[in-house]
Amino acid sequence: MNQPAGPTLLGVDVIAVGTLLSGIAAAAILVALYAALTVRDPMARRVKALAARRDELKAGILSRRTGGRQHPTRRQGIANRTATTERIRDWLGRMKVLQDSQITAIQQKLAYAGYRNRELAVTVIFARMIAPIVLGLVAALVLYWLELFPAWGGLQRFGAFAGAVIGGYKAPELYLSNKAAKRTDEIRKGLPDALDLLVICAEAGLTIDAAFTRVSRELGRAYPELGEEFALAAIELSFLADRRHAFENLAFRVNLDHVRGVVTTMIQTERYGTPLASSLRVLSAEFRNERMMRAEEKAARLPAIMTVPLILFILPVLFVVILGPAACSISDAFAGDAVG
Repeated sequence: MNQPAGPTLLGVDVIAVGTLLSGIAAAAILVALYAALTVRDPMARRVKALAARRDELKAGILSRRTGGRQHPTRRQGIANRTATTERIRDWLGRMKVLQDSQITAIQQKLAYAGYRNRELAVTVIFARMIAPIVLGLVAALVLYWLELFPAWGGLQRFGAFAGAVIGGYKAPELYLSNKAAKRTDEIRKGLPDALDLLVICAEAGLTIDAAFTRVSRELGRAYPELGEEFALAAIELSFLADRRHAFENLAFRVNLDHVRGVVTTMIQTERYGTPLASSLRVLSAEFRNERMMRAEEKAARLPAIMTVPLILFILPVLFVVILGPAACSISDAFAGDAVG
């Protein structure tokens, strides 16, 4: 005997859809509970990189004391170069596609994205050269050899092939740009609070490197990116012979004008002995005002942004709720007249 069919809506089994949505909701609750119960310190995984930088600077100091040769400042990451990177560099050099200006630009993008090893620039250049070839071959195999889309015309196939090639060329830079934008936004959010803590530390009599260490420890959980940058700046302030280089490295790693302003203030304080607390207090107030103005700007754009969702999703539902009963009554009336 056949089982009676369940209720349907627009040809879809309501019970099956409800069961599926219930399963998804239960899985989401389990994931949320797991994330809440296994909260980890975001600075824990960054401690290893900070320790490596400290060991690198310490090794440089010991090398100078023993009469060894030290690497220039602009090539500090070459000591950790891997054999694979060496082979890629040599291969690109023989092909005459490795330019110093190109390497410098990609190193800047890597720094903005949070990658410390500058030798990864060679890998990015290699990936940007190989990815279009690989994706182009895959697209040609799928579109022309296997013909998985027989309904596509010649123009559509060529467009898909060109899109795969261009996407392979742009993908590494798009990835770095996206990650750098997210990281810069996180640093921008925590900078006013960090400056307030720096003011308190400066008024308490702490040195600049001790103040940076204290702020990184206090803000590490809330703003891990900013805490990592401040901790790294504190390490470089403790080990580098010229403290100006430590501040310039901080400005090099963060794509934010506010950080450059803080770095300029720190350098002037180190050079001329100007009061640090008052300068940082002015910068903190300026950054907070700018953050408030940015929030007000987003709030002012909200009505225009909500117009499209209102038209597409909310108004149709209101029309169905308001006009639906009337439409059903009219339909029943016409059906009764037709039967009569």
